[in-house]
Amino acid sequence: MSSVIERLKGQFVALTPSERAELAHFLLSSFEPDDDGVEAEWDAEASRRVQQIRSGQAAGRPIEDLLTELRERER
Repeated sequence: MSSVIERLKGQFVALTPSERAELAHFLLSSFEPDDDGVEAEWDAEASRRVQQIRSGQAAGRPIEDLLTELRERER
């Protein structure tokens, strides 16, 4: 392992747990590709679905029914 990594590891253990968690999140997020616009697309999709339910074009169903169906599929 490089000396830079060893030095950084020594510094990281001095951080508070919340600071280490923030750093870990940053490091893990750095592996993900940029998702420009994805969050906005999900927001638009959620809004579209809410509108469909409110207008009667789509209907919701109780979560209990859905969970029962999913459990039956696992068998």
